[in-house]
Amino acid sequence: MYPSASMKRLALAWLLAQPVLGGGGLVGYGIYPYEPPCAYACLRSLSSLMLECSSHEEMPSGMSHGPGMTSPECRAGDTPWLTTLAWCIKTECAEYHVPVSKLEGFWEKESTESPAVAPKWSYSTSLQKISKEPTQQLTPTDEYLNTTSIVDPSVYLSQWNALTAVYRENLVEAGFGIAILVAGFGIPMALTWLNYVPYMSGLLDKIKPYFVYQTIIGTYHVRPLPYFLGNAPTMGQGLYVLVFFILNLILTAVNYKIQQPHAWYATRAKEITAYIFYRTGVFAFVLLPLLILFSSRNNFLLWMTNWSHSTYMLLHRWVARMFALQALLHTLLALPLYYPAEAKKEYWIWGAVATVATIIMVFASGLYVRRFAYEAFLISHILLAVFVIVGCWYHIKYWIGLVWGYEVWLEIACGVWFFDRLVRVGRILKTGLRRSKVTDLGNGYIRVDVPGIRWASEPGNHVYAYFPTLNPLRPWENHPFSALPTALLSSSGSSVNSEHDGHVAALDHVDAEKNGSKQQARAAKVGHSTAGLTLLIKKSTGMTKYLKAHDNLLTLLDGPYPNTPTKEILRCDRVLLIGGGIGITSLLPWVTRHRNIKLCWSVKETASCLVEAVDGALSEIAEKDLRVGERLDISQTLAEEAAAGWSRVGVVVCGPGGLCDDVRAEVTKAAKKGRVVFELEVDAYSW
Repeated sequence: MYPSASMKRLALAWLLAQPVLGGGGLVGYGIYPYEPPCAYACLRSLSSLMLECSSHEEMPSGMSHGPGMTSPECRAGDTPWLTTLAWCIKTECAEYHVPVSKLEGFWEKESTESPAVAPKWSYSTSLQKISKEPTQQLTPTDEYLNTTSIVDPSVYLSQWNALTAVYRENLVEAGFGIAILVAGFGIPMALTWLNYVPYMSGLLDKIKPYFVYQTIIGTYHVRPLPYFLGNAPTMGQGLYVLVFFILNLILTAVNYKIQQPHAWYATRAKEITAYIFYRTGVFAFVLLPLLILFSSRNNFLLWMTNWSHSTYMLLHRWVARMFALQALLHTLLALPLYYPAEAKKEYWIWGAVATVATIIMVFASGLYVRRFAYEAFLISHILLAVFVIVGCWYHIKYWIGLVWGYEVWLEIACGVWFFDRLVRVGRILKTGLRRSKVTDLGNGYIRVDVPGIRWASEPGNHVYAYFPTLNPLRPWENHPFSALPTALLSSSGSSVNSEHDGHVAALDHVDAEKNGSKQQARAAKVGHSTAGLTLLIKKSTGMTKYLKAHDNLLTLLDGPYPNTPTKEILRCDRVLLIGGGIGITSLLPWVTRHRNIKLCWSVKETASCLVEAVDGALSEIAEKDLRVGERLDISQTLAEEAAAGWSRVGVVVCGPGGLCDDVRAEVTKAAKKGRVVFELEVDAYSW
């Protein structure tokens, strides 16, 4: 059962609405700071000057603009301040033809440097109070303002450059950030939609063996690289990572504009360093929503593309590395600009918290840790992610406030996370509390039967099972499993596949509703319901090690979720199912969805109990190659299928990493010969 169209629309609406719900948008896209810049430059040019009413008491460290303090109330009633500011605005904004109404609006909010304190005169009135054009010009060394004066041109220019250059950089960052985010989720959608472009199918068939099936490093993909360095991507996955990395690199490196003199950065080197510092920080924020989306169970891209969950998990890890790189660059560039002057401020401390948590998370997420301490990895991963998000939030809150739109990226990321969790809870509640029967099959294999479930018959799906009472101290633990319809494991006395005209031909490929009708008709014949889900489990070091025989085990189910796409496989003339050991659970649902199936399955002698457990389903498969204690000859099997004369052969493999990688390598080799089109799906839980 795949998500409905309404659920897909809800997911997209939720994600796209986040910038709006966040309350303002981004710079240049709903937020326009320093507008009009000429007025703000005048204000900044005068703000450090002492007035007659200024206090000469020292302020706490880090909060003083000079030797004393000028309060908003002081500015509101000081005539030289108001008239000098008004005159500067009048002369400097004249060439930009800023409407008086806009200048009055600025005056009401900013002229006292506090929106809560209104000046004694409006902008227009302040101009009227100037009896004659001022002649006294301020200098950069002046400290006091006690008469209507002309702002020093060099001071004004440096403030103008600072405000307009920073605004421009923020505008560029926002546009580039949107481009990165759209590219991140748009590339998978665009490549998927190529399947629907006329005359593209033949070209894609020729490309797949070289990009979709071929791996970058030898035959490694599901199997870990030596020394647990990770999993090698396919050529296509690697190309996505490369393109996305190059896009990040280019957009980090281009379109800077230096404007000297600059009020904030005295040299060109410091100015360009500051802009790269800004951009790397923003781009790290931009990557967060994509990072969380790729790791989500309810990733809308799973519903809109033909990319598998394992692909998105691999991309999640690579995007995480790019995020960490941007965050680390942002932190390192801050040191020459602001350290040690800012190091004790709250925004700096929270930023350091986020960066440190990010670096720890990257190194603590290595394959070695995931393989040998998965539960510890998962808990620490979530906690560190919280520190990253919270650290980023308070970093910008204490630095500049939640007014420049930086928080929007964090709100989108949180929206993606909460949407995923909300749908998870909804799926569990929809299925409800279940009681399952647990049977010990021997040699570490367990069968779990959950009655009353009707969505287990679709191939390519998996379900997350919770057994809260197994470990009361960690009731949240769950594990993904391939789901089997219980009825499939009981022989119905009729063959799923039967010989006809020299080929296997039986059940036509039907949709879920039609198939459900046929199953109900069969159930009527044997006198019991076909509703039910079965999990075949091999005990491991995690939650599953606690499973033992039980007649009434509390079970929660979150699913079903698509793990591998099925559309292209079901379009093939022939479907070859290749499995090893417990991988049979992923393969059996395919046998009722295609009329021309062959099953090749090898199990160790110690796992022969699995053969007995699925004997009912095996008896209904006309063509099968079952080997106990013996390896499959993948090359020979594919050669036989190619020689049989099929135009398109779909291959689905599920089992140990070595088997999956061997099948991938052999299918790649056979597909490159071009005589037969091969479609490959590898269903491996290697995330």
